[in-house]
Order: sequence, then C-alpha cells, then structure tokens
Amino acid sequence: MFISMFGAVESGVIYAIMALGVYLTFRVLDFPDLTVDGSFVTGAAVAALSIVNGVPPVLATLFALLAGFIAGCITGLLHTKGKVNALLAGILMMTALYSVNLRILSQPTLSMLNETTVFNQLDTLWSMTGIDAVLNGLLSVIGLDRFPSTWGIVIIMFLVTVVIKLVTDFYLKTEVGLALRAIGDNKRMIRSLSANTDNLTIVGVGISNGLVALSGALIGQLGGFADVNMGIGMIVIGLASVIIGEALFGTKTIARATLAVIGGAIIYRMIVTLALRVDFLETGDMKMITAIIVIFALVGPKFIQMRKEKKRRQQKRQELSVQSGGRKHA
Repeated sequence: MFISMFGAVESGVIYAIMALGVYLTFRVLDFPDLTVDGSFVTGAAVAALSIVNGVPPVLATLFALLAGFIAGCITGLLHTKGKVNALLAGILMMTALYSVNLRILSQPTLSMLNETTVFNQLDTLWSMTGIDAVLNGLLSVIGLDRFPSTWGIVIIMFLVTVVIKLVTDFYLKTEVGLALRAIGDNKRMIRSLSANTDNLTIVGVGISNGLVALSGALIGQLGGFADVNMGIGMIVIGLASVIIGEALFGTKTIARATLAVIGGAIIYRMIVTLALRVDFLETGDMKMITAIIVIFALVGPKFIQMRKEKKRRQQKRQELSVQSGGRKHA
C-alpha cells in the first residue's frame, strides 16, 4: 500500500504542473481550453524525439515547454484574431495536434528506455547524497518492510513544482498578471482601460499550454516512452485536480488557490490509486473513475452548501417564532 501511495504522490507532483496550466486558462482567464489533450502529448513527443537524437534531457524538456507555448499561442490566435469560439478553437487545435504529434514521433509510440532522461541524471546525483538510506531507515523503524527505490524524484519534482507555483503567484501579481485576472473577471472593463486583451489572452493560453507540455515531457521521461494517445482525457484530470483542490483548500488568495491545485493533483492520483485496488475495477476503468471523482467534486460542495443554507433558514425561522411568541406573551 505504501509503495502504491508513494508512486501516486510521485506522479501527482508532476501532474500538478499540468493542473497549474489548466488553472490559468479555466480559472484565471475563464477560457475553456481543450488544447491540453494535444499539448500534453506534444511535450512528451518533442522531449522523446530530442532525447533519442542526442539532445541533453534538460534542454529537450525546455524544447517541450516551448512547443507547448507555441501550440497555446496558436489556440489564442484562433480565438482572438480569427474570432473562433474559445471552445471550438481548443478542439480544432487539439485535433490538429494529434497529426502533428504523430509526425513528430513518426510512430504511435517512441521508447526512451535505453536513453538517458532527466530522471536518470537526477538518480545519479541523488544517489551521492545518501538521503535514501536515512529515509528508508526511518521507515524500517516504524515497521515498513518495503521501501521506494529512490526518494530523489518525488523530492526534487516537489521542489520544482513549488518553484513553478511561486513564479506563477508572482506573475499573477504583476501588472500583466493583474490584467490577465481582470480579463477573466470582466473583459469589457479591462478593454475600456486600453489594455490589449487579445495579446494578453494569447500569452496566457501559451503559458498554460507550456506548463502542460512541460508536465507531459516529464511524465513521458518518467514512464520511459511517449505515446500519441497518452493525452486523452488529460483536460478532465486537470479539471479534477483544480476542483478537488478548491473544494478542500479554498481559493481566498492566489497563493492559496495555486497551492490547492497542487494538493488537488496529488489527492486525485491517490484516489485513483486506491480505486484501482478495488477487486472489480480494472485499469481500463480509470476514465470512468476520473469522471465520477469530478462529478462528486462538483456536486459535493454544492450539496453541502445547500444543507448549510437549509439549516440556516430553519434556525432563522425558529428564532423568529421564539421572538413572535415572546411578543404575544408581553
């Protein structure tokens, strides 16, 4: 069980980068961007092709981020300059990216198992620290007999994700970031202040898909392959992470909201891992599990709010009846 949960946290931290990208479009820009399903694969495909052709893994990962940014900018251009509906622009770009990704890979699946990835390099550096032995020793003290092969990936990726979160928080508090947030709240108002909403939207969607592609590149290297179908349903996973995080941790400030997204991504992976341990569920049921999680995350808070509102009204009626009864006796 511990090893399964550890693997869920490990992948959840990487998926959190993708969830931050989804948060930027769906919550900050109020832009329903479905490019995510394609740009996630684009990141994995560009990274895989670059690594196979001898490009250093870190540079290949940065190429993937740039490719995702370009894909997002094209979606933004379709919407702002081409006047295409935001939802349709995302669908069109997602559809086009399937063929683009297939061209990049030249085959449905491209393996990186025999190549040096960024995680191989991290393992080499991490093994020199000796921290694994210390942490596994602590686990043995509390009675666990199975240990992770390395703690390096989860710790370093957690630090990377936190850095991305902090940069995102800072960016959204700058003048450009505040304008982006204003576009999501009231585009007409920010346009009346002579702000170029088209360019801001293009950059915002580009940054979002850049983060998604970065996550795809890292997930591809973690799994050792890039597959043309690995992005199917990724937008639902991103939304699930955002919704779960917001429901559990709240969204009073930007810093809290982005932290909630990271927490939501990790919790989502843990829920899926636990669900797949149920006997009658199989790996093929993962999309159904995701849909059910999103439904509960959407309906649950509203149901709880309705219950609270109902109790509040009942309490108010009781107070009014007591007050009216007191007046009659007087």
